[in-house]
Amino acid sequence: MEPMFHIVLYQPEIPPNTGNIIRLCANSGATLHLIRPLGFELDDSRMRRAGLDYREFARMQVHERFDDFILAAQPQRLFTCSTRGRTRYSDARYAAGDALVFGPETRGLPMELINAVPPEQRLRIPMLPNNRSLNLSNAVAIILYEAWRQRDFAGAGEI
Repeated sequence: MEPMFHIVLYQPEIPPNTGNIIRLCANSGATLHLIRPLGFELDDSRMRRAGLDYREFARMQVHERFDDFILAAQPQRLFTCSTRGRTRYSDARYAAGDALVFGPETRGLPMELINAVPPEQRLRIPMLPNNRSLNLSNAVAIILYEAWRQRDFAGAGEI
């Protein structure tokens, strides 16, 4: 089964964030892609605790470089997610096969990755002025669930 969405963590640094995102991907059907270098070992106990053993239910791939992810996943489109984005995440129109790309917690995505996509695919989450950023796992959840909502929560089954 093809994933509805790809979540890409470019050089993630904090194990509990990645663990939370593993759980998020397992529950939404998204495929998680980690781009090295990672700021932790994949068997880090803090990551496992946050993921609550959801890793076995999540589709996850680790790539040495961003270009390796592109070759392996062949996403339909890339959306970069950054406080430096210009398009509100809720104004974007998402399609199956899109990739949502997030940067490392302490520095965000490099400008060359942000600028590699058209301006309408450079996403931001509105925040009050003078705040730096949201927690990475919260930001991924906000944008992923909006994208999935737009696809009528395909694959979720009936409530």
